[in-house]
Amino acid sequence: MRLRSAYDGEILRLALPALGALAAEPLYILVDTAIVGHLGRSQLAALGAAATVLSVLATFNFLQYGTTAQVARASGAGADETARRLGAQALWLSLGIGIVLAAAIALFAGPIVALVGVEGETADYAATYLRIVAIGVPSFFLALGGQGYLRGVSELTAPLVLIVLGNILNVVLELLFVYGFDWGIEGSAWGTAIAQSCMGAGFLWLIVRRVGRAHIAPVLPLARRLLSVGKYLFVRTTALIGAFVLAGAVVARFGDAELGAYQISFQLWIFLALVLDAIAIAGQIIVGRELGAGRPERAYDASVRMIGLSIVTGAVFALALLLLADVLPRLFTGDAAVLAQCALLWPIFALMQPLNGAVFALDGILIGASDGPYIAASMVLAFCLCVVVLVVASAADWGVRGVWAALAVLIIARLVTMAARFVRRRWLVTGWA
Repeated sequence: MRLRSAYDGEILRLALPALGALAAEPLYILVDTAIVGHLGRSQLAALGAAATVLSVLATFNFLQYGTTAQVARASGAGADETARRLGAQALWLSLGIGIVLAAAIALFAGPIVALVGVEGETADYAATYLRIVAIGVPSFFLALGGQGYLRGVSELTAPLVLIVLGNILNVVLELLFVYGFDWGIEGSAWGTAIAQSCMGAGFLWLIVRRVGRAHIAPVLPLARRLLSVGKYLFVRTTALIGAFVLAGAVVARFGDAELGAYQISFQLWIFLALVLDAIAIAGQIIVGRELGAGRPERAYDASVRMIGLSIVTGAVFALALLLLADVLPRLFTGDAAVLAQCALLWPIFALMQPLNGAVFALDGILIGASDGPYIAASMVLAFCLCVVVLVVASAADWGVRGVWAALAVLIIARLVTMAARFVRRRWLVTGWA
């Protein structure tokens, strides 16, 4: 791999603010956890149940990724007016879906919480939290669509600023409501709902100003185009989240020590994924723009560089994890049984990181190329293989190491299928239409 490339400057310019936005988003739940955790066990458990429900909203990130790819392609093709209209359609779709889901969460909060498995006082707290937070769900979706459009036109600084300001407001409001007004878990929910609403209003203002009022009206063919691309990304994301949910369910059957070790390793996996996903977002933007402009060779060359950078970053992560194998788990627990389970899974978890780097980069590249059908099909295949290994791991009592082996199979299957697509170059389809 070359030490320098002509694409490095642009990759870093796009990846760094994307990384900041990705790292800032999980702070909502972290702040809620830190504040609510001091209220009592029932409140903390209720927050965990509510967070499980709200995590399902991640399956709708096609509003963000699909918009980025389409807007970048239109911009690269010089179809700036179409790019602006696509940004407007992303807002309309985001707002519509957000309102429907918010109403469903508010109306059916009780039954939804019951499905998660909590009951009694904890269930009451969780349902109350969900009903209040539902107010901010449409704004959460506006932020998704808004980021998708702004990334497509290579504007990543403004979204980062809005997200950071939203997080700061969330902290201030939650401290005021929970401890100042003594509202308990309801105060945490109101703080989050208000902060998200303000952030959504900020994204709405940004997009309308950039798109222009002349292009804000709904355009059904463009909306259908976003949904057509998005449906494949929805399948892809649903299968990915489904694999992790099933992995968590299987490891929970082995015992508390195994579940604790899985939680530590999985949260670290998510944290490291943020860095790798930032490069993937750069891939979405650059590939979409270059293909739209009719420059397939530049799209391919930039993609090779991004894959290389992601693999190297993943290798650095792997080395650090292996060197700190006895240190990192102790930052989270002192329980001897949990630490013993961490030692069992750690080599698999660490050595997955370079593979993760390649997979995340390839995923972003093919999303940027709007290669939705193939992305969805490869993810479903990987999910099925992962489920097979999870079933065997559960039946054979392989423990937490078997669960991580199943997740490694998921990553390897995605790597093989997407790398095959990449080297054949069938995804290099140029132009806007």
